[in-house]
Amino acid sequence: MNVLIIGEGGRESAILHQTLLSPKVSKVFIAPGNGGTSELCTNVNIPSDNISELAKFAVDNKIDLTIVGPEIPLSLGIVNLFQSKGLNIFGPSKNASRIESSKIFAKNLMKEFNIPTAKFEVFENEISAINFLNKTEFPIVIKADGLAAGKGVYIADNLDDAKIAIKDLMNSQIFGNSGKKIVIEEFLSGSEFSVFAFTNGNDIKVLLSACDYKKAYDEDKGPNTGGMGSFSPAPQLNKKNINFISSKIIKPTLDALRTKNSKFVGVLYCGLILTDKGIFVIEFNCRLGDPETQVLLPTINFDLIELIESCVDTNNKNIFKPTINKKAVGVVLASEGYPNKYESNKELSINYSFNNNDSYIFHAGTKKNGKNLVTSGGRVLTVVGTGNSINEARNLAYNICEKVNFDNKFFRKDIAKNIQE
Repeated sequence: MNVLIIGEGGRESAILHQTLLSPKVSKVFIAPGNGGTSELCTNVNIPSDNISELAKFAVDNKIDLTIVGPEIPLSLGIVNLFQSKGLNIFGPSKNASRIESSKIFAKNLMKEFNIPTAKFEVFENEISAINFLNKTEFPIVIKADGLAAGKGVYIADNLDDAKIAIKDLMNSQIFGNSGKKIVIEEFLSGSEFSVFAFTNGNDIKVLLSACDYKKAYDEDKGPNTGGMGSFSPAPQLNKKNINFISSKIIKPTLDALRTKNSKFVGVLYCGLILTDKGIFVIEFNCRLGDPETQVLLPTINFDLIELIESCVDTNNKNIFKPTINKKAVGVVLASEGYPNKYESNKELSINYSFNNNDSYIFHAGTKKNGKNLVTSGGRVLTVVGTGNSINEARNLAYNICEKVNFDNKFFRKDIAKNIQE
């Protein structure tokens, strides 16, 4: 079969790697891809948000299955468009994607259907939000309603910090229209982790888990980023918690979405927190995460394409039961200055003497400059090690970090440090 992958980051590089392992696949295209993917398949020079051109390409090139990586084309309705042309595509519809593209939609859905989440209020203007702050307790969490590349969340410890966050979102509009409406919610204390449910909208086909690191610097300091590293599986995912998450969070959410004419087919990303009062939903996303995908997919023991086909074919009753024997740790190598202003076009060199079946380098912000690879983004690569323990995987990942060189490279040194297994 011919497969089209949409996206250009480390997540899509990991999807590509797993796709190429499937005996079902004959040819793979990726749009737009990056410098690393160009060495493995055919890059297509169409941006991931140009959904009409992507649909035309899929028709013209007889694409049998399209896999969508990022959230923006999903929120634009790429699934609806492809399906209207009779094309198979993996991902939720525009309506279902609101679980990520609108925090307000997601929070109201959880409230209506008794899905455990933090108490919250919604605001549409700066004055009413600040008036609310004057009578609330701190710390609190302030979120942009719309998409903000994982950076539209503020934890405010006091009134002054909260006012700055609200001004950034609603007045300065640093995330554009995404911050015209905001959610203010109670701060929950506990350990965060993520669960990823592959689903046909009715049944959970597979549950995978990971923990990621959002802050730019060690000890969770600095600004929020798209993610600086991750590890899998999450230690919070014991049998009791799996049963709770499946029965009290994921299944009710899928049922709720169907009542809203929003049947969810794809990967439901549940951002969760384990507190002393139980497990709560921090947020939902409508796709695989980045950098979590880079540590999830190398550990699965089944054909990714078969799994995806079982979700797209809503009549398929197969349930995949992964036996995860390996642990994985991923470290993001970034350009100095990320997530703010950073330099690009730095020549990239990789010493592949480490190459073995337990390690991976997934490209993100790279491009070809003649025959050479150069940096082109804030997050340049994700280096992944796997092993029988988190510590073994971590040591391998950090050893490989030293095999990659480009000017002004930086990365966190504490990914998966001191994890109790």
